[in-house]
Amino acid sequence: MIHSLTELCDLIGLSAADLGCDFQTDFPLKVPKHFALQIEKHRPNDPLLRQILPGLAEKTVVEGFSLDPVGDLKANPTPSLIHKYQGRALLIASGRCEIHCRYCFRRHFPYQQAKKQHWQTALEQIAANPSIEEVILSGGDPLSLSQNSLMELLTKLEQIPHLTTLRIHSRTPVVAPNRAEMPLLWQLLKASRLHIVLVIHCNHANELSDETARLFQTLKATNITLLNQSVLLKGVNDNVTTLAQLSKKLFQQGVLPYYCHQLDKVAGAAHFEVKNDQAWVLFDQLRQKLPGYLVPRLVTEIAGEPYKTLIFPTQESH
Repeated sequence: MIHSLTELCDLIGLSAADLGCDFQTDFPLKVPKHFALQIEKHRPNDPLLRQILPGLAEKTVVEGFSLDPVGDLKANPTPSLIHKYQGRALLIASGRCEIHCRYCFRRHFPYQQAKKQHWQTALEQIAANPSIEEVILSGGDPLSLSQNSLMELLTKLEQIPHLTTLRIHSRTPVVAPNRAEMPLLWQLLKASRLHIVLVIHCNHANELSDETARLFQTLKATNITLLNQSVLLKGVNDNVTTLAQLSKKLFQQGVLPYYCHQLDKVAGAAHFEVKNDQAWVLFDQLRQKLPGYLVPRLVTEIAGEPYKTLIFPTQESH
């Protein structure tokens, strides 16, 4: 794991002056060696590097950008449980991530509540609500937990009779695929009565490697449904060629594009914003280049709304 600017600079062949980053931040640099090795050397504007490097732009206060952009805390009835949507509940299974993405919408979330000791109360609330059919494991990153902890949690979830689906959201399989090698867990998931969906978080084709391809083939063999969600990010993937390459490479590795999120307006991430009209133009072009099943749905999350909101063109973008 890389926490040091010096180590990162040595790895990618750039100096601190080239990068112009800022380490006076409460959300420090954290990047797995695997992900760092996918960064193109001697390229300060590399799209992978841009996602993880703390910059001075994060200190700019921008109207409309807040600490809790999607209203998690208002839908947080008990520690570690978020209940926003009909039929689904989200369990903050871990406060850790394998990587610190600068645009993370939970970069200010109070993760002291995301502890194993809070699981039981959250599970009791889920068990008491028969309208909940799906549990989503999120974080942080649930795959930052130990294999034994995840197996214990799965066993408890399977005991709730009205649950039919378990969805796991994780960036670990992309940024640190070796960390996601949990053969006992995958075998337990294969035998589970629950439908298992793994939503990986990948924003650029260069994040995908031979290691991710092997991991995804292993997961597909356990009958896990593999989907991807990405975030539309200025300077990372805000052009149609990059988006098309991402969808094609995901599909080659056995993962179906699912969502492309507009940036959640979290404080410190305004420099990544792509306006809705520009996003629509990009996706209109993407539909012309790809078959429909490779075009993710362009969505945004509006605090207080009971579902993701699809983005449609305004009159001006026609």
